[in-house]
Amino acid sequence: MGQVVGFAFRWEGQEHGVLWISGDTVLYDGVREVADRLEVDTALLHLGGVRFPVTGPLRYTMTAREAVQLCKLIRPRTAIPIHYEGWKHFREGREAIEREFAGAPEEVRRSIRWLPIGERTQIAV
Repeated sequence: MGQVVGFAFRWEGQEHGVLWISGDTVLYDGVREVADRLEVDTALLHLGGVRFPVTGPLRYTMTAREAVQLCKLIRPRTAIPIHYEGWKHFREGREAIEREFAGAPEEVRRSIRWLPIGERTQIAV
């Protein structure tokens, strides 16, 4: 669809890799390359398979299936699905995403953390 934005944060004293925020993107070669370029400790994954009627079948965020594939590549210690509920343009909700992760390999399932929607949460990174 065009340029996408993702972020990798490093800071002094980091021990297990970067905090990586996928941003609104789909799984494509540039995102797959994250596995080659970065050691990812915590990944915030924008999911939901976002599509808009005006752009047809084009998606703007990953599906849960793509997120599982990505987690196999980047092997984060913690993966947090985010940005998948609350608007009409999301094609996959939490139930569909949970089902996909439930069928994922053990190392992916162990990494997933669900944050309560609408609540402040502190995670250790």
